[in-house]
Amino acid sequence: MNNQLKTVLLLGLLTGIILLLGNLLGGIMGLTIALVIALLMNFVTYWFSAKIVLWMYKAKPADKKEHAHLYEMIHNIATKAEIPMPKVYIIETTQANAFATGRNPQHGVVAVTTGIMQLLTKEELKGVLAHEIGHVKNRDILISTVAATIAGAISFIAMAARWGALMGGGNNRDNSNMIEILVLSILTPIIAMLIQLAISRSREFEADKTGAHIMGDGKPLASALHKIEKNVHDHPFHQTGATTATAHLFIHNPLTAKKFLSLLSTHPSTQQRVERLEKMKF
Repeated sequence: MNNQLKTVLLLGLLTGIILLLGNLLGGIMGLTIALVIALLMNFVTYWFSAKIVLWMYKAKPADKKEHAHLYEMIHNIATKAEIPMPKVYIIETTQANAFATGRNPQHGVVAVTTGIMQLLTKEELKGVLAHEIGHVKNRDILISTVAATIAGAISFIAMAARWGALMGGGNNRDNSNMIEILVLSILTPIIAMLIQLAISRSREFEADKTGAHIMGDGKPLASALHKIEKNVHDHPFHQTGATTATAHLFIHNPLTAKKFLSLLSTHPSTQQRVERLEKMKF
């Protein structure tokens, strides 16, 4: 299935879940309150996500003289992608990784680690940078924020429903209805989380595809992904104080090398990504 269509369908499914849950609980008021709270929380994330994640990983603006080659590569790729030149940041760490952030292409940010610049060839690094610029071009920060807003509202409603059911929930509900509410209030946040993670994986596939088309070749990125996976295994990002909340931003999950169940992963497997990249025709 096309990744863009998959994202739309998954967002639609999230919306359907929240409407179903709101209707079950008896009206629009609780649904509205939950959405407002979730929107306020994610409004801050959307507008300040770049500053927050750069601060968390102690990223510094790249020196234009020292990293002239990096600026040149990013400028050329951004020009091909037809987006403004992103800001460029460096993270001092031996781990080979990179991420993009920024609420829209006009406020794009690309951050790379010193480790990735040492590990990859010039063509492989271009492939990684094209992937990250693909995220900016595709407005993935906005998409992930929308998904987080809806999933957050679902979790809030479910929590309120769970407490209501446990505390009795009023005398006007029969036992079977209360059990139904309790079960749904437990299951819906789990389903929402799985859908949110599926959206994250679909955006990674789409950024791979966009980056490969920008470069006209998917093989350099495929080669880079193999190297990055091995490097992250040897140099996990435990010491930075980073959290799983930002792991989806990176080209490879920076926190651990452990293999997750595919449903619980923010990223598709490296093998899946490489196979798709190597099959692409230009």
